[in-house]
Amino acid sequence: MTDQGAVQLDRLTIEIATLGGMLAQALLVGAAVALPVCAHLAGAPVRLLLPMHWPVILAGLVFGWRGGLLVGLLAPGASYLLSGYPLPPVLVQMSLELATYGGIAGLMRERLRANGFVSVAAALIAGRLVFAGSSLVLMGATGSTLSYLGAALAPGLIAGVLQVFALPPLGGLWIRASQRGSGGRTTGQ
Repeated sequence: MTDQGAVQLDRLTIEIATLGGMLAQALLVGAAVALPVCAHLAGAPVRLLLPMHWPVILAGLVFGWRGGLLVGLLAPGASYLLSGYPLPPVLVQMSLELATYGGIAGLMRERLRANGFVSVAAALIAGRLVFAGSSLVLMGATGSTLSYLGAALAPGLIAGVLQVFALPPLGGLWIRASQRGSGGRTTGQ
């Protein structure tokens, strides 16, 4: 006897090439633009909260590596065009960092079938390494660059821990809700 209302959970991410998937990814890019603007306007500590990072990592968990990579690549440029942030000296590094976050979170979840917590932790480590490496390449390995890296990376540790614990359950809820609404059509291939 089978339960007709049960949702098949063998697929770990949602199909990105559907109209709903594309709209949701566009909304995640919008959230990655709006959250930092709201944080700046509220006077919140943006370097502590990392508001642009949350929607990008969530995109990777929900839509896999392609969706995470796409949202991560588009978010900093869209944010710059609409708000002037991130500033041009770090725009390239942030674009590479966020693309890495989304891509690795999605790759770990979709292809390697890692749990969400491990996927987010691996994405954060890889993204920070890409940010540091690209900063050293683009800015040079001077004392001021190393000071900048310390000031840029250390405050985000708190947000990183919160992301590891908050984003996987949120992504799981999103996927389960989508599966219920679509009859289980997701991708894990």
